Amino acid sequence: MEKKISIMLADDHALVLAGLKLLLKKRPTFHVIGEATNGHEAIELYHTLQPDILILDISMPGLNGIQVLTEIKSQHKQAKIIVLTMHEDEDYISLVMQAGASGYIPKAAFDEELYTAIDTVMAGHIYLRPEEIHSVINSMRSGTDAQNPFILLSPREREILQFLVKGFSLTETAEELMISIKTVDTHKTRIMNKLSISKKHELVEYAMKYNLMG
Repeated sequence: MEKKISIMLADDHALVLAGLKLLLKKRPTFHVIGEATNGHEAIELYHTLQPDILILDISMPGLNGIQVLTEIKSQHKQAKIIVLTMHEDEDYISLVMQAGASGYIPKAAFDEELYTAIDTVMAGHIYLRPEEIHSVINSMRSGTDAQNPFILLSPREREILQFLVKGFSLTETAEELMISIKTVDTHKTRIMNKLSISKKHELVEYAMKYNLMG
């Protein structure tokens, strides 16, 4: 009997999750073992289940998909994660792959391509379309962006930054994350220093540039 491939899904849209499960059920060897609908839940569930593959949406509440990807890869180096997203621009693809994704699929490309991506990643390879391979190579040749938040900031700093640019006060951010106000303030100071930023509107501009608005 062929070994079943355990798959975890992370997407905040119920219809997308339902569609993915229907597609995956068509292959007897694919076994969906868990679903998450926000970033924090995705990380916790992954640690618990440790599936063969995680199919991860980028745009989720709480922590976005790239933050989830970065956090999981920091603790599970061999994690196989296929990113599923509506974003198809070159910079976004490069950012996802630099964060450690095993594959990248636009949401408009379901069906056989999804199966191919899973098979490719399970075989130990990276799955990208030919034009996306070209984009990633170009990005690597042009060098790493030193201001990239997934390089410059810690997962907690990125999380706090997201709350601050959405208008949360230090107190509200502390309550949401269940940490002290002093800890939030310390992280805020570190973020401002690392980014060489001194004003709130500059933080917002930075967050918008790197798709951290959630």
